[in-house]
Amino acid sequence: MHSLWRTLDRGTLRDIALVCLADAMVGAAFGAIAVSGGLPAWVPVVMSLLVFAGGAQFAAVGVVLSGGAPLAAVAAGLVLNARLLPFGFAVGDALGGRWWTRLTGAHLLTDEAVAFVLRDADPRRRHAAFWACGLGLFVSWNAAVVLGALAGRGIGDTAALGLDAAFPAVLLALVLPSLTEGNVRTAALRRACVSGAAVAVAATPFLPAGLPVLLALTGLVLTVRTPSGSEVSCP
Repeated sequence: MHSLWRTLDRGTLRDIALVCLADAMVGAAFGAIAVSGGLPAWVPVVMSLLVFAGGAQFAAVGVVLSGGAPLAAVAAGLVLNARLLPFGFAVGDALGGRWWTRLTGAHLLTDEAVAFVLRDADPRRRHAAFWACGLGLFVSWNAAVVLGALAGRGIGDTAALGLDAAFPAVLLALVLPSLTEGNVRTAALRRACVSGAAVAVAATPFLPAGLPVLLALTGLVLTVRTPSGSEVSCP
């Protein structure tokens, strides 16, 4: 474990620590929202340990608190987490070769961990970044959910704290460096990101939580590869 931290530079470790702090704030909000909405304190705690997917947890709890059936809550979480399947293909090399490391890594797979892996091409640093971020987030998220659940009954309006804004802000900060490099590949990525974001924003008022995020993948149709391997923009 100590070798993971020695492999990463100080800037990456600082970024991982900041991400863990930001996600801990969101985890505390999740625990508080679940308990203040009427769920037993053990529900968000156990869900965080077994599911460990912030967006899916918010979606499932939102369905339950609004009167939806448990099956609908599970479906909402599965739909939202469907994005992790292509993420797994993109960072599978960083999980290690043993079956148990891949199984554990699949449970720790998050948007943030993927973002840190994709920032680097070196196999050792990709491996270290994934496990440092994944384990750090797992510990900080679950600890924060416990604290939020304990404080949930004493908080009136959890939305007034604005903690839900920390999660998208963290992801935006991680993505921006990859979109500011001046080359053809980055220009194509910018087109895909902007188009996907526009689709998600337009669909948000009309679709259940989670589906607009999946529809954002349609932005990828703007970037295709020619037979020679170069990227071009779709008409």
